[in-house]
Order: sequence, then C-alpha cells, then structure tokens
Amino acid sequence: MILRLALGFVLTQGYYTAEEARQIFAEGAQAYDREQYDRAIDAWKRLVDRGLGGPDVLYNLGTAHLRQGDLGAAVLYLERAQRVQPDSEDIRAHLEVARARQLDRVVGGDGGSLLERVATAVPANAASWIFLGAWAGAFALLIALRRATATWRSALALAVAVLFALALPAGLLVGAQVYVAQTVREGVVMKQKLEARELPAPNGKVSFEVHAGLKVRMLNAEGSFVRIQLPNGLVGWAERDGIAEI
Repeated sequence: MILRLALGFVLTQGYYTAEEARQIFAEGAQAYDREQYDRAIDAWKRLVDRGLGGPDVLYNLGTAHLRQGDLGAAVLYLERAQRVQPDSEDIRAHLEVARARQLDRVVGGDGGSLLERVATAVPANAASWIFLGAWAGAFALLIALRRATATWRSALALAVAVLFALALPAGLLVGAQVYVAQTVREGVVMKQKLEARELPAPNGKVSFEVHAGLKVRMLNAEGSFVRIQLPNGLVGWAERDGIAEI
C-alpha cells in the first residue's frame, strides 16, 4: 500500500509548521512500514486533532486501524476520507475489505429516500460545475446574441435554450445535495456489540444488536441515547457513546 501526503491541505493549516507536519506524517509512515500501527495511528491522529485531517491522513488512519482489526475506527476514518475524496479507488477498496469483515449482514434497502439516492448519484463537485458552467455559458451567449448577425441568431438562441435547460436540473440537484448534507447524519458503530432498545433508557427492551463497523443513520437524540436506523429500515435507541458520527 502506498501512503500519501496531501501537502496542499497540510501546509495551509495552523498549529504545526509545514516542517513539523511533514515530520509527523513521516513518523507515522515509518511506523506503519514497521507494522507499528499504534505509533502510526498516534502520529496521524495528532495531525487530525490539529485540523490537518485531509483525505490521505484519514485514509492512512483507516488502513492502520484495519490492520489492527479495529473495524469501527477503520470504517469511520475511511468513510470520512471518502466524503472528502469520493472518487478514490483505494478508499473504496479498503472500505469493501472492512465491510466484508463485519459481523452484521443487513439485508434490505439503503434506508435512504429517493431524494437522497438522487443527490448522491452524482458527485457534488460535478453537479456544481455543471450548473455554474451552464448558467455562465447561457448568459455569455445571451450577450453574444444581442450583437450577432441574423445568420447566427437562431443557432445562438438554441444554444442558450439548451444551456438553460441543462442548468435547471443541475441547480435542483445542487440544492438537493445541500439539503441532504445538512439534514442527514450518519455514524459508525464503534463498540464490539451495541444494543438498540425500544426506548431511550438503560432498562428499555432490547430490539436488536449491532456490531463494530456498521454504518447507521442517526435520527434524533434524547439524553445519552440516539435513535438509529439501519440500512434495512430497522430503528432503535442506542447509547450515544457507542457511535461516532462520520
């Protein structure tokens, strides 16, 4: 496995100088190569704690935890890395390895609404660039249309219509992505075994159990409990400290 350093992200953050950040990252990489995973994790977590958690640092933390067999932390950091860098094949591959080792085999849908599935079908950056490009291009052609000769006016008018027609669904998609990002909370089970209860109370009847590494949806919280939803739609109350938000 190739360990990588996102220098552009690391060098622009505070607390550590650029040289200190390089040194800490290198310490982690050297420890990882020597299979000293605790030391590697300690080094990279120091960067995360100081606001230096770029996708490569998160990816490396995930792989180090995976080597230790800590599925909760492995999935957590890999999921965080994937949110920052959704097109990474390395992150996706290691997530698949981690999920294959999980005890839970939840059968059913993904638990998401149609809006959420549509919003996540296209990368956010792609939707934003399509919207901005189409919108800016349409207005640029409108300006050109005012000065165009009769020969070009029909073609330019058609191009403007096409760009506006493209900008509309792209804009709606961007809006849907913003809405989903602000309203949908997901977490990862960190405990080896976590009980989900019918009520948000320690003596509530246990509805089901989940295990480390399972990704769940976090609905609402009450006291020290959070209501979780599994990918198959099953809902229960679990202790908040057993789940880490992505």
